[in-house]
Order: sequence, then C-alpha cells, then structure tokens
Amino acid sequence: MELIFGIIVGLVILALLVTVHEFGHAVVARRNGVVVEEFGVGLPPLAWKKKLKNGVLLSLNWLPLGGFVKLQGEHDAADKKGDYGAATVFQKTKILLAGVAVNWLLAIVLLTVLALTGLPKVLPNQVSIPSDTVLIHKPVEIATIIKNHSAAKAGLKVGDTIVQFDGKEVPTVDSLVNISKLNKGKNIEVIYNRDGAEHSVRVTLGKDVASGIFGADLGQRDLIKATWSAPLIGVATTAQFTWVTFQGMGELIGNLTNGLVSQLSPDANVRAQASSKLKTVGDGVAGPVGILGTIFPAAERAGLTQLVFLTAIISLSLAVMNVLPIPALDGGRWFTMVAFRLSKKDLTKEREEKIQAFGFLVLMGLVILVTFTDVTKLF
Repeated sequence: MELIFGIIVGLVILALLVTVHEFGHAVVARRNGVVVEEFGVGLPPLAWKKKLKNGVLLSLNWLPLGGFVKLQGEHDAADKKGDYGAATVFQKTKILLAGVAVNWLLAIVLLTVLALTGLPKVLPNQVSIPSDTVLIHKPVEIATIIKNHSAAKAGLKVGDTIVQFDGKEVPTVDSLVNISKLNKGKNIEVIYNRDGAEHSVRVTLGKDVASGIFGADLGQRDLIKATWSAPLIGVATTAQFTWVTFQGMGELIGNLTNGLVSQLSPDANVRAQASSKLKTVGDGVAGPVGILGTIFPAAERAGLTQLVFLTAIISLSLAVMNVLPIPALDGGRWFTMVAFRLSKKDLTKEREEKIQAFGFLVLMGLVILVTFTDVTKLF
C-alpha cells in the first residue's frame, strides 16, 4: 500500500512540475499576442477536453508524465497574426524562458516555506543568515538495513530513529558507532521511535567491524530554520543549488567526453581510467526512473519536509536542463533562433524541424541510456 502511495505521489509531483513549466509558456505567450490553441495536462491519449471561454482547448490526457502547450504557428517562420513565429525576438525569448522562470520561482517559494519550518542542510556551505537562523539536529536515523545482520534480525526498519543505545543518548551518528564498537558481540537494548511511538528491542551486535557491527547505515539530518530571512534564504539557496547543478553537469559532460575519447587509446591504463570516468557518469546521472526512485522513498518514509525539498530541487533542475542549448529544449530553440538571426539566414520550417528532430533523437537516446542505468542501479 505504501509503495502504491509513493508511486502516485511521485507521478503527481513530476506531472505538476512539467505542467507549471508549460503553464508559464502559455501565460506569457498570450500576454504577447500569441494564440494558445491547447493546454494539455498529461500526455496523449486524450481522456477529456473542453473549450474555455478564452478560446484555449483544455485537455486532460491519460499518461501522467507532464503536460504540453500548443501555440499557433509554432515554427519560427510562421508570420500570420497570432502566430508564435510572428512575434519579435524579444517576445519569443520571454515565451521560451517563461517555463524555466516558473520552475525557478516554484523552487524559491518551496525553499522559502521550508526555511520557515526547517530546511534540510545538505551542503557544507549552505546559505544561512547567522543572526536569524538556528541549526536543528534531527535524531540519528536508520537509512538502510543490511540483510541478515543485527539490526535486521532485531526487526528494525529503515526510517526508525534511535532514542537510546545501550541506555545512552546518541546525539550523533559517531556517538552510536563508538558505543557499538565498545559493545561488539554483546546483547544490548535499543530504544527507537517509529511513527511517533517508542519501542524497545534487544540487539546482538556483530563482532566484525568491517562487516558492520550494528548492521545498518545511519543518517542524521540537520535543518536550517529562519524567520524574517526566510525569503532571502529561499532565493539564495535556489541560486546556490542551481550553480551546484551546473557544476555537476559540467563535470559529467567532461567525464563523458574524456571517457569516450580515452576509450580509443591503445594504452590499457588509459582505457581503464576511461572506464572509471564513464562509471562516474553513470553513478551521477538520474533519469525518470532514478527521480521516481528517489521520490517514492521520500513519500513513504522521510515525510513532508524531505518530499517538498526534493520537489524544489527537481524543479530547479528542470530549469537548468531547459536553458541548455540542446535542440528540442527551450534553450536549444532560443539558441537556434538567435544563431540564424546572427548569421542572417532564414530559419525555414523544414530546417527547424530537422534541427529539432535531431535534438529530440539525441535527447531520447540520452533518456533511454540514463533510464537503463537507473534500472541497472535498482537491481
């Protein structure tokens, strides 16, 4: 039942983020004189449709994987009144980047709300205003369970928080690890909290440090809480994570390029290093399956705070992806338009379709590759 709930929540979040992105395009297009023919929630096949008073066809579709907006005369060469193609370069820029702006704005709003209630601290230098923020240390929590080891045999589960360990408080992960080492091989009492209720269990600790005495990976979350500075933290944190995302993508692209080129080297050591770089790329990239695999556990175990935080991070990641100059994405369409303007060449319908089709094929190839990597990680 929890898994089904997690799947539903994950799909709703992804659909929401893509839909608000497309809504940004639609609103700005209408404000700049471009006719919006259809606004779709979900992807075809069609489930229901209705013509709104403003002339926009609203459609609900069966595949809950996002949404879309259909503009009149979407090709750059279209020139009829109300066509997207008839808009000025500045108007097209605003329309293309509106979806990106909405995703960033949504991230700012969500992170601002979390700054008021408790924003997860995941970066060592994460933004805060010292005069207005407090750092809250959450209890030590079981992150993963090692099968057939002490914690699993005692019935402990992922998400349980440790209240006492061998009769002692455990304010940090290190303190629990140290107590485990002092009591390896012994049978001790563990008091833990699960779903708001405290429970007690006896655990026989392992003797081998290398294989894990307690038999569980532990985690501890710190939260940043603010008052008047919450909006500032929301904006600054969005900017900070955006920069980190750009850096991460740069590193991934660099490792991918170097890895593929080095694979052609006759030197075995160089090829081995290339394989390591390519493995780093695979470990560092997440596609739809990987994203949903992150959202599902958050929906099931980590609670509302972690779920909202992940939603904000995915929203700003969508913004970052869409500003990249990749054909078929917003940034790619803008880059293509500007490049043809600067070269003083006509961007005909046929040329644009070929460029966007090529970009779409490359994009789909990457999605398939990353999805395959995601599935491999799961199993």
